[in-house]
Amino acid sequence: MIIIKNGHVIDPETGMHEIADVEIVDDRIERLYIKNIGENYDVEKFTDKAWKENAYNPEKDGETELNKNVRIIDATGCYVMPGFIDLHVHLRDPGLTYKEDIVTGAKAAAKGGVTTICAMPNTKPVVDSVETLKYILEKADKEAPVRVKQLACITKGMEGKELVDMEALSKAGAVAFSEDGKSVMDITLYREAMKKAAELGAIIMAHCEDKNLVGAGVLNEGVASEKFNVPGIPNSVEDTIMARDIILAAETGAKLHVCHCSTAGTVELMKFAKNLNADVTAEVCPHHFTLTDADIDTADSNYKMNPPLRTEEDVKAMIKGLLEDNIQSISTDHAPHSDEEKSQFFDKAPFGIVGLETSAALTYTALVDTGLMDIMDMAKKMSKNPAKILGIDNEYGKIVPGAKADIAIFNPNEEWVVNPADFASKGHNTPYAGKTLKGRVKATIVDGQLVYYSNDVDVSYEEI
Repeated sequence: MIIIKNGHVIDPETGMHEIADVEIVDDRIERLYIKNIGENYDVEKFTDKAWKENAYNPEKDGETELNKNVRIIDATGCYVMPGFIDLHVHLRDPGLTYKEDIVTGAKAAAKGGVTTICAMPNTKPVVDSVETLKYILEKADKEAPVRVKQLACITKGMEGKELVDMEALSKAGAVAFSEDGKSVMDITLYREAMKKAAELGAIIMAHCEDKNLVGAGVLNEGVASEKFNVPGIPNSVEDTIMARDIILAAETGAKLHVCHCSTAGTVELMKFAKNLNADVTAEVCPHHFTLTDADIDTADSNYKMNPPLRTEEDVKAMIKGLLEDNIQSISTDHAPHSDEEKSQFFDKAPFGIVGLETSAALTYTALVDTGLMDIMDMAKKMSKNPAKILGIDNEYGKIVPGAKADIAIFNPNEEWVVNPADFASKGHNTPYAGKTLKGRVKATIVDGQLVYYSNDVDVSYEEI
């Protein structure tokens, strides 16, 4: 049993925004004890159950069923939030484990308050077979401290020529299908994939990039590409494929999730998707609402990602899209690489940065602490909405009795300097090194198990 005491519970399911104790038994949230209950708190507003009757009460329960050792976590001054769900992570396992592996990636997630991660299939070999899928899921089940959900490819070998056995992979546990890192350019084949996904009730997660338009593009077309004399990547690379994918999703009835949006046009296209009544959701990464191409002042390939950092206009559009719910979720596109790989010049270095350990702090610093977004909306974008997109919101993304005990304890007042040497991830490739952020994850609970806590968190065992 775990009891989280004195934390400020933020629950996007019920709207609860109160100081409360949370009691966890086994892998579930058992009860909550709300501090000001009976004074000015409307218990019926948040649940069918009477919270007062079902609440953990230390005075009443201390002598009865709770008379055993209990792990107590003092969350005074911290938000107690549903564990974050990251829809877009690269674990590099199998085949590229010098960059990251399932265990190190999962530990990085735990340190960042992320309790569920969706791993992309562009490993080596790619996840186009049941055998590779099972290897990942079985290893994650045995060794990962957080929940790992694995995506499968759309085409065999990610070559864009022949569809994988989507039905077999779906039955074996693939949470979605993606060609992440590129798009399926054969529109006829992709339409067939959409139709099959619709039949299976599966999700297509799309990396929207026109292969022909991007060419040898390295940085955003404009200030950055001109400054460093490298080929540019225009917004149309992303916008044209996203428009195609939305139209196909509307026509086939497929559930489409658009990964790492970065342009002002993608926000307008999400409005277009709503007008078509298409089942389309979208995500944005923290680097696409905190940095612009003008911020690249040195030839540092830690600023190279795909999609690239865009303009100030695009960043403002991303933020507005989040606030108006045209973009429903925040993900990281956590993409670890070795120091040697990222030390190369822009045209040689691989795309991608790590993000699992900084995403909550970046979101809080850029959006919540500035007053653009409230903490409840952060919980929606990082917990509740991703759970809904995955179809697991019956148990995850909320802090209510009966829900899975996946929790992030987040201190909004702690300031810290990003030091990649302290990362749990093997990847140190971040443009935020040396930056001061506000807000830090102090502890993470997955399935009722404390999988991470910082040294300054008061965690004790008590007999009550």
